[in-house]
Amino acid sequence: MSHPDRPSPSTALVLALLALGAVGCTTNNNNPFGNLNNPFSTSEQPPPAPTPTLPPAFPPQDIVGRYGLAAYHKEEDRARTEAAASGQCKQPYVISLGSSGGVMMHLADQAKPEELRLKGAPGNKTYIGPDGEPGGMQDRLVVNFDGRVLILRWMDPEIQGRYGTMVYVRCGPEGAKRPAKVAARPRPVQPPIQQR
Repeated sequence: MSHPDRPSPSTALVLALLALGAVGCTTNNNNPFGNLNNPFSTSEQPPPAPTPTLPPAFPPQDIVGRYGLAAYHKEEDRARTEAAASGQCKQPYVISLGSSGGVMMHLADQAKPEELRLKGAPGNKTYIGPDGEPGGMQDRLVVNFDGRVLILRWMDPEIQGRYGTMVYVRCGPEGAKRPAKVAARPRPVQPPIQQR
């Protein structure tokens, strides 16, 4: 029995292939073969634009010195941690200038200090870390620096979880508030001794 409204099997196959082709042209490029309409394009997204490196909020020499060091994991422990850090000056952590304009500090899990850079970033942020874009996984964000207290947060969440937010408090006279300078009074002039 023949059905005049039904297409032949070869016509049905052609129609099915045309339908699949139309669907393939309207979908996004998430297929594993890339864009079939343009074989030279790839389905990968372009890499994000690099974060520009700006001048840091302060020069490296401003953080050079001897510090008591402590860390906290909860923000409510910050004040207590600053007090604990100031008590660590018997064995101070020393930040010195490097040979090429950076500062000598330790990276996570490293026994020897190495020269790190102060890197500025948009939003008035400053990072301390190895050469490279600001905000890298080995960098630390400067949370606060007022000349006496330096607070750094690790960018790598795993390292931040282990070490916590680092609090450096300047030791001794470097960390004490400096009294206002008082103008010296002139000494009275003593008349010369006269000989008789």
